[in-house]
Amino acid sequence: MHSLKTCHKVKVTSSRQKRMMNWIVANIKWIMLLSGVLTCTLFYAAIAPQTALRSFFGDVLEGQLSEIIVRNWGALITLVGATQIYGAFKPLSRSLIVIISIVSKLTFVSLVLIYGRQYLGQAGIAVVIDLLIVGLFVVYLVGDRKKATN
Repeated sequence: MHSLKTCHKVKVTSSRQKRMMNWIVANIKWIMLLSGVLTCTLFYAAIAPQTALRSFFGDVLEGQLSEIIVRNWGALITLVGATQIYGAFKPLSRSLIVIISIVSKLTFVSLVLIYGRQYLGQAGIAVVIDLLIVGLFVVYLVGDRKKATN
């Protein structure tokens, strides 16, 4: 009797997970658009690097080199966001764009957690949002792959 209950719970969870996965796959266009727009807000760092650093990390970097590096960082992150917006409308490009976005976001999260824990007070929101987006994108990749094999 006990094992029957356990099997039933697994089935219910599996069914719920399947519905969630299907919902994410069906709505990936809107998820990518939202993520892309949020990610593109880092263009702010390309325009006002010190203000962006203060806003995101509560700290600044000094010197010309920091201007170059932070502006470039802002531009590159904006490009990742722009590709997400593009991918929202181009289904054939989505998997590659989602994988690149996952790598980019996990790199940022890892660097903050390894080298910048003191900045979590400011950057913590970005870390949580990026992890949420990574989770959605991973579920999309798994669900899309399952859909393609069925």
